[in-house]
Amino acid sequence: MGVMPEAAGEPVVLERAAGVGGEMVLRRAGAHLEIIGNGVFLMDTRNGESERLLVRAAAEGLRGPARLLIGGLGVGFSLAEALLLPQVAAVTVVEREPAVVGWHRTLLRPWSRGALEDPRVTLQCADLLDVVADPRAGTFDALCLDIDNGPDWTVTPGNARLYGPAGLELLAERLTRQGVLAVWSANAAPRFEELLRERFARVEARPVPVPRGEPDVVYLARDPFPAARFPVTVSG
Repeated sequence: MGVMPEAAGEPVVLERAAGVGGEMVLRRAGAHLEIIGNGVFLMDTRNGESERLLVRAAAEGLRGPARLLIGGLGVGFSLAEALLLPQVAAVTVVEREPAVVGWHRTLLRPWSRGALEDPRVTLQCADLLDVVADPRAGTFDALCLDIDNGPDWTVTPGNARLYGPAGLELLAERLTRQGVLAVWSANAAPRFEELLRERFARVEARPVPVPRGEPDVVYLARDPFPAARFPVTVSG
């Protein structure tokens, strides 16, 4: 009698969908769910400590009512955490992949706690770079970015533009005077930290220990310099 894949410890594919950046796969590994994008592991439901810290750290010291933008819905840890913070009045979530949004109405709903149905939440199924480049998006008290495995490990090559000088310029323009930029990374990104320090007066890197491997890092940047130092162009 053969051994079922899940019993043998092998992940079981639950759903596949064509995505903007390639095939999206939701699979079960034991008690947890994993999202795979174009063959690359993106995230799972095992921990979420650093994703929650991303939002909590960004909201520290913010005066309410605060308006947050979360780049990347993921498995929902960051969004669910944001809605627990008393100073948070509105959250805009930008998620590029329709399949991920759909899974949060079904299999991933327990992890996001049904947050997409909260009246404080606005969902935009769009590319984050397009959103921050549009002045009609307005300004936010916190920008929380978790669309890649980090500035040095992007899901798609085009995302690298967001972490360069021109991308940081666009992000700075989307911040209110009290605003903070928070960026999640699966590893330390020294060059990205240098770029942050060139554009923001206050920069902090908070390591978050993980069970195996090097710590995750949450980068926080506040007080952008008043004069634009880089040309705002994201083409190419």
